[in-house]
Amino acid sequence: MPYFTEHFGNASSKGHPYGWAAAAAVESARQQVALLIGASAREIIFTSGATEANNLAIKGAAAFYRDRGNHIVTCVTEHPAVLDCCSSLESVGYRVSRVGVDRQGRIDLDELRDVVEDGTILVSVMVANNEIGTIQPMREIAALAREHGALMHCDAAQAAGKIPLDIDELGADLISISAHKMYGPKGKGALFVRARNPRVRLQAQIEGGGQERGLRSGTLDVPGIVGLGAACALARSEMEEEGARTTELRDYLHEGLAQRLQDVHLNGHPEHRLPGCLNLRLGDVDGSQLLVGLRDHVALSSGSACASGTSEPSHVLRAIGVTDVEAFASVRLGLGRFTTRQDVDTVIERVVEEFERLEKFATT
Repeated sequence: MPYFTEHFGNASSKGHPYGWAAAAAVESARQQVALLIGASAREIIFTSGATEANNLAIKGAAAFYRDRGNHIVTCVTEHPAVLDCCSSLESVGYRVSRVGVDRQGRIDLDELRDVVEDGTILVSVMVANNEIGTIQPMREIAALAREHGALMHCDAAQAAGKIPLDIDELGADLISISAHKMYGPKGKGALFVRARNPRVRLQAQIEGGGQERGLRSGTLDVPGIVGLGAACALARSEMEEEGARTTELRDYLHEGLAQRLQDVHLNGHPEHRLPGCLNLRLGDVDGSQLLVGLRDHVALSSGSACASGTSEPSHVLRAIGVTDVEAFASVRLGLGRFTTRQDVDTVIERVVEEFERLEKFATT
């Protein structure tokens, strides 16, 4: 809060104390972000969010390394911020391979091995899926990319702050991070850009004043950056304990619904998934009707919050072999730092109550 009012200086203004205080706060936050993923502070570039970070990583790498090749590899279950970037590049002459997944949402490594080639510039695969929570085998994916000299980009918006991440363990050259996914301010994010082994170069997508090592020009959002740094520090200190607590609540919610309702199926991997993500198919009940019935009591969704308002079935659920009918019967329940056991009990009661009402209505 103080950086909205008391310390209102421009971090790029180097000639007076107002600017010095702002710049010091930015660099402190940069270090906090770096510590969360085992990077150095100079490898962190601040952006307006993970969407911009994904755009900078994918389009920036494609443009800078155009002389090496024109091939990009991604996965069919990626976030639209990645898939749309790849489609945009495809429209101007780049080749894009979209690798499939198994029924639990993990990437097909054999297919990936077949499509990565010497002309591949970049492999972009998210660490954990935003709809079903499935965590990808990142080390194996990165190893396949490196065999052909391709860079490895990870969209870690959902994973950062929730599960341990380390740049070397991931084998990542570029990592996108979102502040609000770990209770930081909305509209703020960061991109890790590896500085050595290899040194990664990108073509800037926003040009102007040369801020952020020339990779992302524009006056720095000091309050947002400070908030992102604080969120990273808190998430890092509480991750182990909070992860265990959230996992326990997630499983308690799943079991509670499965015991009270028939035909409850998990979408996603039973083991390799995020602590707070639960995506379930609930019989044949229309998930959108369930959402309407619960909207005054429970906040849940039928797909990605970033694609809300669409009447199309989730592309992620389709990719794991879920039919359109099953996709429309699926709901995503997210648990987080402020979710209590009492909250979960309330959700179980309300979902069961509404489910039974809709079933009864369908048979009359």
